[in-house]
Amino acid sequence: MSTLHNLVPAPWSFSSSPGSLTLDAGTTLGADPSFGGSRRWLARALGAVTGWDLFPAPAGEASIRLLLDPELDAEAYRLEVSDAVVIHAGGAAGAFYAAQTLLQLMGPDALRQAPVAAVSTWALPFVSVEDKPRFGYRGTMLDVARHFMPKDNLLRFIEVMGAHKLNVLHLHLTDDQGWRIQINRYPKLTETGAWRRESSRGSWRAGVFDGLPHGGFYTQDDLREIVAFAAERHIMVIPEIDVPGHSQAAIAAYPELGVSAPAGSAPVEVWTRWGINETVLEVTETSLEFYRNVLDEVVEIFPSPWISLGGDEVPIAQWQSSAQAQAKATELGLADVSGLHSWFVGQLASHLAGHGRATSVWDEIGDGGLPDGALVASWRGHEGGIDALRNGYDVVMCPEHKLYLDHRQADGDDEPVPVGFVTTLQAVYEFEPLPDVSPDDLPGRLLGAQANIWTEHLDTPRRVHFAAFPRLSAAAEAFWSRPEERDYDGFLTRLREVHLSRLEAMGVEYRPLSGPAPWQQRPGVEGWKRDYAAEQLVRN
Repeated sequence: MSTLHNLVPAPWSFSSSPGSLTLDAGTTLGADPSFGGSRRWLARALGAVTGWDLFPAPAGEASIRLLLDPELDAEAYRLEVSDAVVIHAGGAAGAFYAAQTLLQLMGPDALRQAPVAAVSTWALPFVSVEDKPRFGYRGTMLDVARHFMPKDNLLRFIEVMGAHKLNVLHLHLTDDQGWRIQINRYPKLTETGAWRRESSRGSWRAGVFDGLPHGGFYTQDDLREIVAFAAERHIMVIPEIDVPGHSQAAIAAYPELGVSAPAGSAPVEVWTRWGINETVLEVTETSLEFYRNVLDEVVEIFPSPWISLGGDEVPIAQWQSSAQAQAKATELGLADVSGLHSWFVGQLASHLAGHGRATSVWDEIGDGGLPDGALVASWRGHEGGIDALRNGYDVVMCPEHKLYLDHRQADGDDEPVPVGFVTTLQAVYEFEPLPDVSPDDLPGRLLGAQANIWTEHLDTPRRVHFAAFPRLSAAAEAFWSRPEERDYDGFLTRLREVHLSRLEAMGVEYRPLSGPAPWQQRPGVEGWKRDYAAEQLVRN
């Protein structure tokens, strides 16, 4: 009996024994009625790479059996390969994850879109797998506002997420540099706000621009398709409509949303550079009603229990010079205009509550008071999340120095547009959401963790692949697998021997373990390197 495997993420229990099961054109597939979606997905995936019809058969008699076991958790499964492939799952998600494990056991070519050779049989090793996730929230945040990702590329990214048993896509749809969601009531959001005339090339500090217009947006039907595609892979899509900062694209489309500019000022345009922007929404009923109407359309597209209102990086300089903002702060009894940040988000959170939805926010909202029932994404380290847990909130950990996958992967000049902290594959693999605190000591709930992919410097899907993989593979294992059995050397072995080939089969242009390939480099494009240890010394 062997416990060695090449699965990613690593299962909670694995054993193998001598022998193998042969699958061929006569292979049948049967499933419990509640697993119809997983059966259809597996039939398409296997049919595509084998050319087989995978005829249906009774669940208890088929060559591949998807059976319900109500004693298991909804995302848990058991997979046995002997004289048949027998999968027991506690719910449809568990059946889907078992199907992903089955494809991995068949080899990298099982993850392709079509056959690469005339193979009449596939051999599966005799194995026994018992598996379940460590966390219920295993997320990826993808920024499609800074650089738009076309729908077909986004669907492919979701497919690869599913292969790693990730189950939340936090989709950052709006920012200073672009508005990516069609809102029927406000067509200028996409007519004007969905494109910019040029973009910073590398760090904005270099003052270099590319001179190339950039834009794109998703129609509401595109987004419904994306949500349905993700749901079939048991991935929930959480949309983010960022307020009251990161809103210049909306203000460019509807200037009345912004703080009044001095006479003679140039019209606000969709922002062309990166960094923190002082342009913010004015805290008026006009702005609130506008965003209530936007959210009314958002909730009709996205069934997720949370809608993100962002709320990060909100400078107050414009409010300090705004008579309206100062008057509102006085009316509310606030010490100064900084309190308008949480108040504004809270107003929209109340509107979402009327739709039966909770709000997701970045952790700095906690500085001024969190909306009731908010989900807090802790990005400025662990502290904001821990504070929220102490106050009884749900939390997802995504600290910038650990899980920002747009940050550079090594300390060297070969890294393309080297920005942020050095965030190695090993550092991501060894991530712990609460390194010094037990969640049992805190009244809130730690739901899980999320890797964030910001795209200021990732201008194509190929660049997103380079930044994300294989680090997202490492994050998936940190979020799913048994922490006490984590083994980085073993993970590297599985990457080298099999998993990188799986990524290649799925069309993922990952960063080689030895460093960027020549065509992945960006010589001469200036980055902005940061040193986490040095910043902590200054901070403390």
